[in-house]
Amino acid sequence: MKTDAELQKDVERAIQWEPQLHLAEITVMVDEGVVSLAGYVDSYVKKLQAENAAKRVHGVRALIENIEVQFPSNWAKTDSEIANEVLAALRAAWLVPKDKIGIKIENGWVTLNGALQWNYQREAARNAVIYLMGIKGVTNNIKVKADTSNAIEKKDIEDALKRSAIDASNLLVTVSGSTVTLRGKVNSWYQKEEAERIAWNTPGIWEVNNELSIDYEYAFS
Repeated sequence: MKTDAELQKDVERAIQWEPQLHLAEITVMVDEGVVSLAGYVDSYVKKLQAENAAKRVHGVRALIENIEVQFPSNWAKTDSEIANEVLAALRAAWLVPKDKIGIKIENGWVTLNGALQWNYQREAARNAVIYLMGIKGVTNNIKVKADTSNAIEKKDIEDALKRSAIDASNLLVTVSGSTVTLRGKVNSWYQKEEAERIAWNTPGIWEVNNELSIDYEYAFS
């Protein structure tokens, strides 16, 4: 069982373990298993790395992320420059269908819009731009609209979850049209996100509602 103090140390060590975050100015606070991150990094991808490092720590119940991206003035780019780089990155991403995505840039923040057939394409579009220098954040508003009339098979999803490293004994899968809902308990944030990733691989899916809760022994002190 972890106390808040023990969990705080584990999250701090996990963040410092990431090579690009050794010198990052990130503070960690923990209250009853809820982790708050604050501070400054010089790229958006480092902000994501800190968030993901914290999520992978066993015992984290929820995450509040207030890390700001602040880069040197010579790294600053206009929204027009960022737009050109985003468009070029999307064109170069071979998993992303061409001319299917619209973009909006506002004060360095990138918003992706459009509709694609698969979630992996949606994720590929996001991953194509998060490493670009000068961006402060990415909002992925791309929708998944599968072009198939095949019914989603609940058993296929359940079998895929059972084949994974996830303990699927406490998971409940429901299907309504093109929407899949996951309920039940898992023992880590990784398992929660992995279950959603597996569900998204289902042909014909448009939406996943991940209502899984994270259950573990914890001492609040």
